[in-house]
Amino acid sequence: MTGHDVAFVLGGGGVLGAGEVGMLRALLEAGITPDLVVGTSVGALNGAFLAADPSVETTVRLAELWRQMSADGGVFSGSVAQRVGRAVRSRTHLHGRGPLRQLLADNLTVERIEDLAVPFQCVAASIERAAEHWFTEGSLSDAVMASAAVPGLLAPVQIGDEHFLDGGLVNSIPVSRAVELGARTVYVLQVGRIERPLTAPTRPWEVALVAFEIARRHRFASDMARLPDDVVVHVLPNGDDPPEGLAALRYRDLRRVARRVERAHEATADYLAGLP
Repeated sequence: MTGHDVAFVLGGGGVLGAGEVGMLRALLEAGITPDLVVGTSVGALNGAFLAADPSVETTVRLAELWRQMSADGGVFSGSVAQRVGRAVRSRTHLHGRGPLRQLLADNLTVERIEDLAVPFQCVAASIERAAEHWFTEGSLSDAVMASAAVPGLLAPVQIGDEHFLDGGLVNSIPVSRAVELGARTVYVLQVGRIERPLTAPTRPWEVALVAFEIARRHRFASDMARLPDDVVVHVLPNGDDPPEGLAALRYRDLRRVARRVERAHEATADYLAGLP
């Protein structure tokens, strides 16, 4: 496939994904626009809004959406008792999909992937096929919901006869997909965890988090090692100083959203200004 020379690749990363909004703003302010957007999990959410309208104004609206998500009643709201109650009833997840579904319904201006202003794809993990599945057409909100269905937090999303979980399980920073689709200049928007050392888990619930993090980093490192010689990849800095070790993986710590956006914007703007 040709015609997608410049790609924005938006990785997964939960609440740290707010930093991607600042990176997007810096790219657009520098006059860099994508021919292709690919995303995973929270990167699929950010990427969908960008692909609908690749403008600085969109990043301003995205920053406001992240502020709303960080407020009481956001996507991962609920008391401990409510979360435990849902887990007991469902036996699979802590949170309902309703708040995220409503956020997308209220704010996405495009219903179908093929109607977006910029070509967009996002990835989810097919349970039945144990494989990555790329959404290239159809309902945009369904695709984003599937890509962001974090195991244990949200229920799997059924589309047709298949059930899908978070795309980070199979391709958390999908550089390889962008290159496969013809991109030769790739801007990677990542949340800053890939270079930070992991520590061994000390609590039962940390084991799965660490295992997931090992898998996502291994895939990205492998993809970067196999890049063709004619592909240039810019891994953008997020400028943040997230908590050390396992604290960086906490999914409900939304208190620093505004700071993450601004620091990522500043760091990426400085990086882009230094390019030849």
